[in-house]
Amino acid sequence: MSKPITLVLFAALLAGGCASTPSRDAAPAVAAEPAPPPAPAGPAADDNLNAVLWTQASVERDLVYREVYRSATEQLVRAVKDRRWEALPEGERKTPVKGLKPAVILDIDETVLDNSPYQARLVRDGLSFDEFTWAEWCREEKAEPVPGALAFTKEATRLGVTVFYLSNRARDLREPTIANLRAKGFPVPDNEEVFLGLGTVVQGCEQDGSEKGCRRELISRKYRVLMQVGDQLGDFVDVLANTPEGRRQAIEPYMAWVGERWFMLPNPTYGSWEPATFNNDWRSPIEVRRKAKHDALNVAN
Repeated sequence: MSKPITLVLFAALLAGGCASTPSRDAAPAVAAEPAPPPAPAGPAADDNLNAVLWTQASVERDLVYREVYRSATEQLVRAVKDRRWEALPEGERKTPVKGLKPAVILDIDETVLDNSPYQARLVRDGLSFDEFTWAEWCREEKAEPVPGALAFTKEATRLGVTVFYLSNRARDLREPTIANLRAKGFPVPDNEEVFLGLGTVVQGCEQDGSEKGCRRELISRKYRVLMQVGDQLGDFVDVLANTPEGRRQAIEPYMAWVGERWFMLPNPTYGSWEPATFNNDWRSPIEVRRKAKHDALNVAN
């Protein structure tokens, strides 16, 4: 009995060993393929992407700018001949207008010079506006004229009208700003200060933040202001309450001047219209600000 049992056990062990050891001719085991690498992430969402793209790529933007400046030029010819023509909001003129030389007041950024390359850099790099990168851009002196602005300022000069550049660029950016304007052909005289940046001291007038009322008043002491051109409400009148309702109230008394003495240019990339929707609180997290902007949308039911 012992011999047959031993043979059976030996045969079973041999069979098991053969089953676990592949022969030379057997196909090798196929290893599982590694998972493909994750697809590269696309650019992060940016609230300003379409606005900057519209500014740089759309023909429509150029047409609007040219249309506004062409209309402003036509009105300027009328204004020069009319000695009663005035474009300052109520309360800013303290000097009688009779006998004063004519002037026009223009904002600079997105009104005279196109800073969309700076905005495009912010979109590309996933950054937000800050004073340091902004000053660096201004010192590059690379901003190009917006459509129509150069022709308008040259015609104003030909008509004997002084062009003032009233900007919220800081005063310490004066030199690169003037160099940029002159390099692009804008009239900037040597014998008069026509760049009035943020920080300009106006004796007898108390400056309210970045509002431009005191600087407009300074110009009006020697000039009759025929026209204002800008891309923000504050380029025309001081806004005491930067809320949607406060902004409407500030402009309401002057609606008849729009397109006649005041010329507004579109700027979807930035402006005081944006913080008006989130209580002007730039310190709040971006998610909170974005929700406030969503809540401000008018969604038709």
